[in-house]
Amino acid sequence: MLPTERRSKIIEKLEEQEFLELKTLHKELNISMETLRRDIQQLVKLELVQKEYGGIRLNKESNGESAIERRLDRNLTKKKLIAEKALKLINDGDCIYLDSGSTTLQIAKGLETKRHLTIVTNSIPVLIQCMQYNHTLISIGGKVRSSEQSLTQFDFLFNFEHLNINKGFFCCSGLSVPYGVTDYSIEEVETRRRLMNNSQQKYLTADSSKINRVVTAKIGELEDFNQLITDDEITNEQQEQFEQSGIQVI
Repeated sequence: MLPTERRSKIIEKLEEQEFLELKTLHKELNISMETLRRDIQQLVKLELVQKEYGGIRLNKESNGESAIERRLDRNLTKKKLIAEKALKLINDGDCIYLDSGSTTLQIAKGLETKRHLTIVTNSIPVLIQCMQYNHTLISIGGKVRSSEQSLTQFDFLFNFEHLNINKGFFCCSGLSVPYGVTDYSIEEVETRRRLMNNSQQKYLTADSSKINRVVTAKIGELEDFNQLITDDEITNEQQEQFEQSGIQVI
């Protein structure tokens, strides 16, 4: 098993249980304690887990906020700017996909002025936000990820082939020229890939803090997306490198 797969497995197990002992992980993953400690050290560095005596738990604030709740106020000005740019691309009558993430939630907050949209999403916060609008909402059925307040796909619950999405707005946790577009959860990545296949136009929404970050699982290459919607803090050099890799920056 690759290191990225092991670390993703650790996060998935922690989402099911509040606390995991190191000896339990050592046995279940069938790896050495030395390897396990390296994986945990990397997850601690990424602020995903915290170490306690004899084990680890998901890194939550004292008020018990989920991962997405902790991110809502981070780089909020940048995310609002991205949302403004994205909203200009959405026309009345479009069928759009909004991915699970704090940036796409900002897009959802601006959809009140649009008319007759069909909104496909796996994000519970996006669903709640859009329920107050007069749009058609389609929720992807599947497993609930409490940390992201999202639903990850299960083929027997949802037929992706019946979707015809005009514009898909996708999130990520890292993007770079050498390593492409990445995220922490393998399940989220699989869902994004399936929705990308059903989207005519694919927009990557990511603030500049995610540039040159590489995390657990690969969503795809930069060229798999039509455009990157980001904030104004991207450098000219970074923009040039991305566009040379096949993705337009707006």
